[in-house]
Amino acid sequence: MTVDITVDSAHAPAVVRELKSVESVRSRSERVYALGVAHKLDHFDLATDKIPAVAQYVVDIIHRDYAAPTDVPPHSRWRHFDVGGVARATQLLNKWTEQGISAHEQARRLLDLFVVSVLLDAGAGSQWAYHEAGTGQAFGRSEGLAVASLDMFLAGLFSSDAKVPHRVDAQGLLQLTSDALAQGFQVAADNPMVGLEGRCQLLQRLGQCLLDQPIYFPPSTPGQPPRPGDLLDYLVAEAGGQSLVPVTTLWDLVINGLAGVWPPTRTLVNGQSMGDVWVCPSLRTTPGAPPSVDQLVCFHKLSQWLTYSLMEPITQVAGLTFQGVELLTGLPEYRNGGLFVDLGVLTLKEADKQRGLSASLVAEPAERVPTFAIDDPVVAEWRALTVVLLDQTAAQIREILKLTADQLPLAQILEGGTWKAGREIAAKHRPKTRGPPIAILSDGTVF
Repeated sequence: MTVDITVDSAHAPAVVRELKSVESVRSRSERVYALGVAHKLDHFDLATDKIPAVAQYVVDIIHRDYAAPTDVPPHSRWRHFDVGGVARATQLLNKWTEQGISAHEQARRLLDLFVVSVLLDAGAGSQWAYHEAGTGQAFGRSEGLAVASLDMFLAGLFSSDAKVPHRVDAQGLLQLTSDALAQGFQVAADNPMVGLEGRCQLLQRLGQCLLDQPIYFPPSTPGQPPRPGDLLDYLVAEAGGQSLVPVTTLWDLVINGLAGVWPPTRTLVNGQSMGDVWVCPSLRTTPGAPPSVDQLVCFHKLSQWLTYSLMEPITQVAGLTFQGVELLTGLPEYRNGGLFVDLGVLTLKEADKQRGLSASLVAEPAERVPTFAIDDPVVAEWRALTVVLLDQTAAQIREILKLTADQLPLAQILEGGTWKAGREIAAKHRPKTRGPPIAILSDGTVF
């Protein structure tokens, strides 16, 4: 459902800037969390006394999987390319080096790949998997989407120049069809994917964004269509010869340069799409009042995931580093959010549970879970609580490990970490579907 909120035209630019700022994600979620502490939420009960158990659960996983907590890498798309013990991104960089490709062009190509791969990284459903020909392995969910997107990239599906397949450009994206994407993802009757058409439309809109935003994506080669990787040239210019770049510079590029990627039929302010921003009725001050700016919560999940994911190749290959990364939040998605439901920090209220169960798409009776549309107030509340609970849990994890935020940033806690813990506890509670405790009907452009 589209919600178009009208504000005074004189104040609209400031309102839009605030809603699109990375700071708004944490600040607006904290308002929802405060209601939870006061037991005034519409849809969830919050048990803050159970947060320490979540922190210890995550710490145990970190100790199990890493020699030292500080060895945990950052949460990034790069991790998914390494699934199955194969360092695919590193192997690709080595291949380009052998071919004499410059480091700057290697970084551009890697950014081409990462932008497309992250934008394709929305929930594919529990029945879909990708079978990798080179290794004979099969991968589902985020890892499967990563490997599939890499293979499509290598095959030149996103390039308009058959002579240069290892790139993504505007023309190649605009020419993309859902049939070609389905073939690349190996979609079939016995291997269905959620939100395939939405993914294709999203990449087509990416192609148009590249053409419409030459400031952020200045074509690296005159006469050639712009590429996602051209964002590196923008960042280098903004850095002005320095190696340290404010993370807000990258955020501005992602949230404004790619604004046209998101479906235009979500939450609008004076007709302008806000992206991953939703109404949370719990924030209303007057019963029955229509949606207002004060009731909006901002998540920008894929934008934050993209920002986290772009920083690593930019740093590793292009040599730029970022300051102010702590402004980014934990990702409000079903693995992180599911962790707090499965471990009892969050409890869905009974009326909503029954309403959601009536809409459940899970065929396995023992593993049926409440199911809601992405714009349901239950989902807005759940995601906002998740943002703040990740901050709370991170603080307790550092306290247990006796580390500072500089020594163990949130990105490493997510990777080490809460996302992995959410997946593992889901598998224990629902071994057949391995799905989250609350399901979300996705269009392929949010989760």
